[in-house]
Amino acid sequence: VQLQASGGGLVQAGGALRLSCALSGHAFSAYAMGWFRQAPGKEREFVAAINRGGSMVNYADSVKGRFTISRDNAKNTVYLQMNSLRPEDTAVYYCAADFSSVPGRTPGRSPLTYDYWGQGTKVTVSS
Repeated sequence: VQLQASGGGLVQAGGALRLSCALSGHAFSAYAMGWFRQAPGKEREFVAAINRGGSMVNYADSVKGRFTISRDNAKNTVYLQMNSLRPEDTAVYYCAADFSSVPGRTPGRSPLTYDYWGQGTKVTVSS
């Protein structure tokens, strides 16, 4: 399984970016998907997650109402739409895939839940 994240870049505060993460090597619909981020000098933190079918989502409080996670199982891709960006959103963003997710349960927030990780895409928000 390989995950390829893209879409990061430099944006001004208040702006928007959309991150994408494509999964290859296995059936995408078999995985719950998550986004995490890691700022310099900080631990990796949960951002958002979505279950296999896309019917259940989970957000960190810090991004709720500003970020939206979605998935297109036909394109093997998960997205993170980020609006109203703030300087504190600056980080490397990682997508992750959870093969052992339980149908009907809210997708997990712990990095330990996830089996596969992408390489990360850098997001910089200037003030």
